[in-house]
Amino acid sequence: MGDTLVLRGVKRTYRGEGGDLPVLRSADLTVRAGEIVALVAPSGAGKSTLLHVAGLLDRADGGSVLIEGRDAGGLPDAARTAVRRDTIGFVYQAHHLLAEFSALENVVLPQMIAGRSRRAAQDRGRALLSAFGLGARLSHLPGKLSGGEQQRVAIARALANGPKLLLADEPTGNLDVGTADVVFNELLAIVRQHGLAALIATHNPDLAARMDRTVTLRDGRLG
Repeated sequence: MGDTLVLRGVKRTYRGEGGDLPVLRSADLTVRAGEIVALVAPSGAGKSTLLHVAGLLDRADGGSVLIEGRDAGGLPDAARTAVRRDTIGFVYQAHHLLAEFSALENVVLPQMIAGRSRRAAQDRGRALLSAFGLGARLSHLPGKLSGGEQQRVAIARALANGPKLLLADEPTGNLDVGTADVVFNELLAIVRQHGLAALIATHNPDLAARMDRTVTLRDGRLG
């Protein structure tokens, strides 16, 4: 299996009235296909920044971001959007579901935006949601779902377009301990089943221990 994500000497500095704030200082990381990596760091250390740069949501000030061997960090905006849509899935601590659409519709919409037919998108959406135990909740609006169910929908949405890389920022951080444990186990099972590369930020050492390895972010560098 190849290297799905490679960061080489990635730098990111935020500039403000109070001066420059370096967040990433020559960060290096490789995540291979089929590998689940825990990203652990104190609050404010730059985990979200790293995930945003790796997921092409933010541009690095220096270094390279390679996605499946392609130097994607410096691509024009339209090309970066295409790579995100076709190759990367995102899961956030807050589920960010569309409140006026059902669970199934939330998973169908990104597929149709990517060009899949409604019928094919619905078939895949039902299969993904059923894999997360939501087969009986397809027509429910997010407001009628529990927190754990909403996050399951968000994970299914992230997987809907068959990404090669999954980036997750504290994906169970808003859930109670018992629900977080169940949802995280489901997430790991699906990721392993599909052989994705995954980089998952977490504060929880027990969750980190279930992944293949752990990297830490300190002083803008990964170790």
